Amino acid sequence: MAAAAPSPDPLDVAAEATRGLRGLSTELTARLPRLLEAMRALGTGPDAHTVLDRIVRTAAELVGARRAAIGVHHAEGDAAAGQGLADVVTYGETEADREGCAELLAEARRTGVPSAAGPQGSYLAVPLRVGEETFGTLCLAGKRDGGPFTESDRHLVEVLATEAGIAIGHTRVQGATRQRERWIEGAVAVTQALLSGGAGDSAVGGMGGGPSVVAEKVRELADAAVGIVLLPEDGGGGLKVAAVAADEPSGLLGTVLPARSPAVPRLLAGQPVLIEDPAADPLLGTSAPGRYGPSLMVPLSSGDRVLGALATARGRGGRPFTASERALAAQFAAQVAIALVLAEAQRDRERLVVLEERDRIARDLHDLVVQRLFAAAMLLESAERRSDAPEVRARIERAVEELGATIQEVRTAIYALQQAPPETPAGLRGRVLREVRAAAVPLGFQPSLTFVGPVDDQVGPMTGAHLVAALREALSNAFRHARAQRIEVVVDATARLADGRPAVRLTVADDGVGVPAGGRRSGLANLARRAEALGGSSAFGPGLGEGGRGTAVTWEAPLPGEGA
Repeated sequence: MAAAAPSPDPLDVAAEATRGLRGLSTELTARLPRLLEAMRALGTGPDAHTVLDRIVRTAAELVGARRAAIGVHHAEGDAAAGQGLADVVTYGETEADREGCAELLAEARRTGVPSAAGPQGSYLAVPLRVGEETFGTLCLAGKRDGGPFTESDRHLVEVLATEAGIAIGHTRVQGATRQRERWIEGAVAVTQALLSGGAGDSAVGGMGGGPSVVAEKVRELADAAVGIVLLPEDGGGGLKVAAVAADEPSGLLGTVLPARSPAVPRLLAGQPVLIEDPAADPLLGTSAPGRYGPSLMVPLSSGDRVLGALATARGRGGRPFTASERALAAQFAAQVAIALVLAEAQRDRERLVVLEERDRIARDLHDLVVQRLFAAAMLLESAERRSDAPEVRARIERAVEELGATIQEVRTAIYALQQAPPETPAGLRGRVLREVRAAAVPLGFQPSLTFVGPVDDQVGPMTGAHLVAALREALSNAFRHARAQRIEVVVDATARLADGRPAVRLTVADDGVGVPAGGRRSGLANLARRAEALGGSSAFGPGLGEGGRGTAVTWEAPLPGEGA
């Protein structure tokens, strides 16, 4: 992003102002203390609008005007440049005065700036500049004493406008710095979340928590109504909404921006897309909710690879995205894309470590355990041949048979360990079954699993993906925190929400220690966010142990066609 133009040196400005005041009237000289006091009062503020409000009020009081207004132009390069004013600040002694301020700006556009006095000297306009850039116009009208604006008034306002430009310049630099720091801190926070593993284990191509983290952060940083992450659609060539962050359900989750949309090839080519009205802009090639106004889409690209896109939108009638905001959003998206690629590489390394560990365990089982079992069986067979007691020989024979069966089971386990982990089975049942089987390894026992209703037929792909991720989260919580000895998993496709809509319900119940008071509940919060994104809910209650000991997590979402 281009660096902001340096503000003029206040000493130079003061010297120039002094030279301009030499030889002026006694009236103007007598009013200099008021001018200096007004200039001191300007100072700076938390934002440009606050400073402008102070300027327009100070100017009106300095020359005794009943009405004053400042019209701020769009910055060069902004999408709305040439389409009216970016901001309007007014001052008036009465409500009627304030309502008439818009006429002042219209008069400035008609007569030009700076203005000569009107027919009765009742109107005055001067430009507001930051360095060489004219960013707005200051207009005043209606002297309180009923007289005309004088040449002295114009000189005072021009000097005040010069000081106002300095104040605005400082405020802009400070605002741009704060804004840039916020975006940088946001990128760092997202990177840490993705690389720490706290954002889910399928941040790029799947439905882990990674997209949700990114969507929420881009919405916050852009001061927007909604944040969206889009990932490539499987086989369709379009972009599919993988995560949405908004105060209210938007209905966008799972929708597809089709390949025929003109915006898609631009995003996949690494180009940003700016849209003033999503409901009517042909770039989308599809209808969009009418609740959103100015929108910005930037590609998630790392090198030549485009992972998807970020989109954010303000409400209807919201201000357009500035050139600075567009540049910061593009930089944020590039940093997020790098973090996603690094997170993907990190998971690949972890997967490789698991495979290597499986291979080592298989070798140890074969070289140590099986050989020792063989040796023990041979010793028992030798003892059997030497024993004369039929009862002892029968017991030894049974022990040898048990050892043989154990050796066969160990060999089966060795074979399974030497195979690559299976691909995700087709259908929701298969994916749920795989997650439950995988959980048996760290848990040390096999959770029970029950399906109710036509799970594969009723549950859509988006809801199914979230359900599997919720199941993984619940089983992980049980393993890490619950110290459970028994876990029951139920997937019910015949459930109903509280409002009567058909739903799928996942229940994971254990007999562990339960949820401690005051303990961390980030896992439960993740489950709730997943359900709420689909229009469902998540809760927890008593578990399977005696007296309700343990935890039962219930996660439910409406079925497709019913709000999912």
